[in-house]
Amino acid sequence: MFHRNKTHSTAARRLAIATAATATAVLLAAGPAAAHVEVESEKAQALAENVEISFEAESESNTAGITELRVVLPEGIAPADVTYGEGPKGWKFTANDDGYTVKGPAVKTGVNAEYSIVVRQLPDAKELAFKTLQTYSDGRTDRWIELGEGSDDHGHGNSAPVLELQAAAPGAKPVSPSPSEVETESASPTPAAEETEPSASPAAEAKKNDDGGMSAGAWIGIGAAVIVVAGAAAYLVRRRAAAQQ
Repeated sequence: MFHRNKTHSTAARRLAIATAATATAVLLAAGPAAAHVEVESEKAQALAENVEISFEAESESNTAGITELRVVLPEGIAPADVTYGEGPKGWKFTANDDGYTVKGPAVKTGVNAEYSIVVRQLPDAKELAFKTLQTYSDGRTDRWIELGEGSDDHGHGNSAPVLELQAAAPGAKPVSPSPSEVETESASPTPAAEETEPSASPAAEAKKNDDGGMSAGAWIGIGAAVIVVAGAAAYLVRRRAAAQQ
């Protein structure tokens, strides 16, 4: 009996050790994958205006610091409608064709990069995804861009940061386009302007008269002179003919 109990006790200890080792391995494997970019806002509501949105890019490198965050804006937010709030010391904000970039000196190794932006107005949507490329000082880039089935609520995979929005307030409406957008539209020529040729300046008209044509008065004077000369020639011919007879 003693031998049997000892065998069972040894088997139980081995099973416990194996279970603990497996759990530890799972936790270690899940740790790095949990790192991602967080996004939040106190005014996360559709059609809200002048909304501050905060981001926190988690660091998962033990040897390099974060130096750049490249963000693709969701549909409904134009780069011209975004202004920079706060960020790591020395970082600069630059608008791109499809979003923006914030970058600067590397933050301390292992420290998360936090920054904020202000959006002129949020679109009428249920959620906004801010696809992000996170670059470190050693050149490594984490791509937090996956949507839908490629991501989940636990931060596994390379899920893009998503800001969920409340329904728009009653009576809320889209604001007019930003000034930069209006200037871009007005700068393009209208069809009427393209079809109409610009009128010549007085100097150009004068040059045209000097080079190619004469006024009506000048043509009348030349015609009169031709008539006088022709009449005088006819008179001389008749006079010579009479003298010879």
